[in-house]
Amino acid sequence: MSDAMQLIDSDRGGLPPAGAEGDVAAVMAVLQEVLDPEVPAVSVVELGIVREVSWVEGRLSVAVTPTYSGCPATEVIEEAIHRALVTAGYADPRIERRLSPAWTTDWITAEGRDKLRAYGIAPPVGSASKRSLLGAEPQVPCPQCGSLETERVSEFGSTACKALYKCRSCLEPFDYFKCL
Repeated sequence: MSDAMQLIDSDRGGLPPAGAEGDVAAVMAVLQEVLDPEVPAVSVVELGIVREVSWVEGRLSVAVTPTYSGCPATEVIEEAIHRALVTAGYADPRIERRLSPAWTTDWITAEGRDKLRAYGIAPPVGSASKRSLLGAEPQVPCPQCGSLETERVSEFGSTACKALYKCRSCLEPFDYFKCL
């Protein structure tokens, strides 16, 4: 093994080199760098759409659940995941679109929610349970100033999974990632 390869291996804490079968942590590290094309502040991992990483007959398989079945970015995301994995040394990874169970905003990580807020998008409030569909409209804090004095302007924002809100305190409009 070359000195450079030994250095890379030692930097990875003794894990197999990228592209090695069974190294889920290395795959997840690659996927952490794949950004959502509609919200480039969060990765596909932070958004919670990467559902499973496994090896089937020696071939890497990544299951992805789109945010909703008609999401126009689904194919772009799948291609970006495939390209990132091939670039990282995984030969011909299989990207599986998994529609069940349906994606829910509950799958967005805490880090993803923080990044949405920092990007100017209010993260989902509450849980995506069926009870939230029947209850009162959520109090959505403004991602700019934190005020709860906000109002929904439109059920749909820049994408179908977001609603358009306005802050009555700082007067800024913002997207709210709806509980789905």
